[in-house]
Amino acid sequence: MDAQGGAADHWSNGQDYERYMGRWSNAVAREFVPWLEAEHGGSWLDVGCGTGALSDAILRQADPTRLHGVDTSESFLELARLRLSGTIATFELGDALKLDDGASSGELIAYDVVVSGLLLNFLAAPLTALELQARLTAPGGILGTYVWDYARGMHPIRLFWEAAMDQDAAAERHAESLRFADWQPDRLESLFVDAGLTNLETREIVVPVVLPTFDDFWSPFLGGSGPAPSYLRAIGPDATAEVRGFLERRVPTNDDGSVSLTARAWATKGYRRWPLKQE
Repeated sequence: MDAQGGAADHWSNGQDYERYMGRWSNAVAREFVPWLEAEHGGSWLDVGCGTGALSDAILRQADPTRLHGVDTSESFLELARLRLSGTIATFELGDALKLDDGASSGELIAYDVVVSGLLLNFLAAPLTALELQARLTAPGGILGTYVWDYARGMHPIRLFWEAAMDQDAAAERHAESLRFADWQPDRLESLFVDAGLTNLETREIVVPVVLPTFDDFWSPFLGGSGPAPSYLRAIGPDATAEVRGFLERRVPTNDDGSVSLTARAWATKGYRRWPLKQE
């Protein structure tokens, strides 16, 4: 996960992140890959690959001949390498805003499919990131991305920040539901157009979140990796207990004590234009 968001965005521990976000992000990745309708056997680049959720789905569902992932977090990359050990996947440190297309060495790099998952909204310059990804996409190739609908459809995180703001008005400046409220389909498609992509499509991906108890829902928020866990670590145990109380009253539970929510992401894909023929 390449992240350049607010001060509370700490993406330092792959295991904590996987416990916190993996319960939703893995399911979204599995829905996203088939929707791209990429031909099997192609080469793929996973930008901001994090702990390898999207790369795992690519390997299982797209039969790539090459798969390379880049991320700014070595801890996340270590988990991705462990997770996909023995496969064709390769991973290295890399910044989504400084991707190298090989032009300086004269060996241009191009992938059949370039993807990023849960990344763009955290970047300081998302258009720059998409333009760099487009340069690494082969002519006629696919570029795809998805982000959480934090404002309206990512219910677990939205409910958390509502509870936090009940206890602490200062939580507003960290809340993804407010910071990323405008990350809706029209913004994604506008970025794709500005990056030169064509034949755009956008869809929602909704995945269920079912956990046995409220404690199963709550405990990953205490890990420290991600905006919400980082916020809790900063406010201390007493305030954290208050947030938990507010949240427990907000989260709907079933008769058996289980928690059922949904998490929604917006996904957009487009194609890199073929270069004009020289007369």
